[in-house]
Amino acid sequence: MTGALRAGLSVAVRVPASTANLGPGFDTVGLALGLHDEYAVQVLPEPGHLEVLLEGEGAGQLPTDEGHLVAGRLREALEAGGIGWLGGYGLRLTCRNTIPMSAGLGSSAAAIVGGLGLGFALVRDGALTEADLGLVNTHAGVTEGHPDNSSASVYGGLTVSWMPSPQVVRTARPVLHPDVVPVVLMPAGHRLDTALARSVLGPQVARVDAIRQAGRAALLVHALTSEPTLLLDATEDWMHQEQRREVYPVTMGAVETLRALGHAAVVSGAGPTVLCLTTRELKDVVVAEARSWGREWKVAAPGVPGIGLQLR
Repeated sequence: MTGALRAGLSVAVRVPASTANLGPGFDTVGLALGLHDEYAVQVLPEPGHLEVLLEGEGAGQLPTDEGHLVAGRLREALEAGGIGWLGGYGLRLTCRNTIPMSAGLGSSAAAIVGGLGLGFALVRDGALTEADLGLVNTHAGVTEGHPDNSSASVYGGLTVSWMPSPQVVRTARPVLHPDVVPVVLMPAGHRLDTALARSVLGPQVARVDAIRQAGRAALLVHALTSEPTLLLDATEDWMHQEQRREVYPVTMGAVETLRALGHAAVVSGAGPTVLCLTTRELKDVVVAEARSWGREWKVAAPGVPGIGLQLR
C-alpha cells in the first residue's frame, strides 16, 4: 500500500451516540441517540506527521497520538483503501466529543465509527457512499466484537445486527414506532468500564432463561415498531443485568423503581446510565419522576436521529 493523499484535502463527520441491549437484545439491538461527536481530519504536506487535537469529553486524558481510538480506526480504513499510513503526507485530526465516556452511551463505538468514516471518506476524496457505510459497519462491528452500538451509530434509528462469521456484520433496520421516546438517566459521578461490566458475566445461560430471553427479544422488536404498550414486558432480561448488579447497584435500583411504576426501564449498554423506553404521552411523567430523585441524576430525552454517520 503505497498510495498517498493530496495535501489540503479535509473531511469532517458527525456520529450519534447509541444505547444497546434494550433489555433482552444483548449484543444485537441498538438505538441511536441525539447526542453527537464530531471528528475532522486535514491532510498536511509534512510526511509522517500526525497531530491529534481533543475538545470536550476526554480532553487532557485520552492519547494524542496513534494510540487514540479515532486515529487507529482512521489508519485501518486508509490501509483498507490502499493508502499507506502517513506515507508522503501528514494528518491533523480534531475530535470534538460530547458523548459521555464510560457511561453506556456508545462513546467508544462512536469513536470507532467516526475514525473509519473519516478514513473511507479520504479514500473517496471527500465522499461517503452507501457501500462505504457497509464497510464502516463491518469494520466497526468486528473491532467491537458486538455490533449493537456501532451499527446504530452507522445507520441511526433502530438496528438489529448479527455476525454470521467473525469477520462479517449484517444489520437490519426496523422502523421505530413514532410514539417511542427514549429517556436517559445518568447517575452523577458514576462511570463504568465496559470490560469490567462484561467480565462479571458467566460463560453459560440456563436453558429456561435462554428460552425466555429469546421470546422477549422477539417481542422487543414488535413493541418498538408496532405496539409500544408492550414495552414493559418486552424489556425483561435474564442474561446480563442482574448478573452485573454488583458493579452498578445504583443503576439497578433506579431500573427497579421505574419498572415498579410501570415504565420500561433497562440498563443502557454496559451502564451505568439507565434507559427508559417510554411514549410521547408519558415522557414528562418519567422525566419528573427521575428529577424528583435529586441532582445526583442527569436526565435527558435526546431523541432518536434517523441518520447515523454523516459528512458535515
